[in-house]
Amino acid sequence: LFPYTTLFRSAIALAAKAGTERTGTPPTVEIMHPLVAFDSELTRLHELTARTIAEEGGIAYAFGTMIELPRAALRAGELAQHANFFSFGTNDLTQTTLGFSRDDAQGGFLTYYLEHGILATDPFATLDTVGVGELMRIAVDRARAENPQIQIGICGEHGGDPASIRFCEELRLDYVSCSPFRLPVARLAAAQAALAHDRESAYEPAGG
Repeated sequence: LFPYTTLFRSAIALAAKAGTERTGTPPTVEIMHPLVAFDSELTRLHELTARTIAEEGGIAYAFGTMIELPRAALRAGELAQHANFFSFGTNDLTQTTLGFSRDDAQGGFLTYYLEHGILATDPFATLDTVGVGELMRIAVDRARAENPQIQIGICGEHGGDPASIRFCEELRLDYVSCSPFRLPVARLAAAQAALAHDRESAYEPAGG
């Protein structure tokens, strides 16, 4: 993993420098590492990133990781000490939390589960807010307790699902991302969720 990610970071740094030379405006660069489970992994990746960027002449960048494993969600406070941002990889977090392979489930037993009411919705289409969502809630609380400035969002198809977007608004995530064709629905759902949250906050009793 580490030798390959060093090559990717080097390529990112060179591309950012080339873009700056061409346009005169430094790009906003975010370097995000996937499938991190341990604080020691992210510490090492942070060191390698800083070293590689310095060797390539230096660029301004934000450093982050995807939260795709239950352990990462539970230990998000430790990880947040080394990150500027988190992105929940909700497709993989759903797989690793439920023990489902998305390809196997959607092509097999999941149809039976939905037809017979074992599950109300496809957890790969709409977030399982009780299970996966609880891990997300824990991760957000612990990360922001350690690093109040951290930016947190999600990536994956859940970012284009209205019900999932409402849950993200409940967690006060900073952004959602999804496939381009789902952007219109995602923007509308995000606006509706934000308005609903503001209305609910307006009716909270003082000190509540």
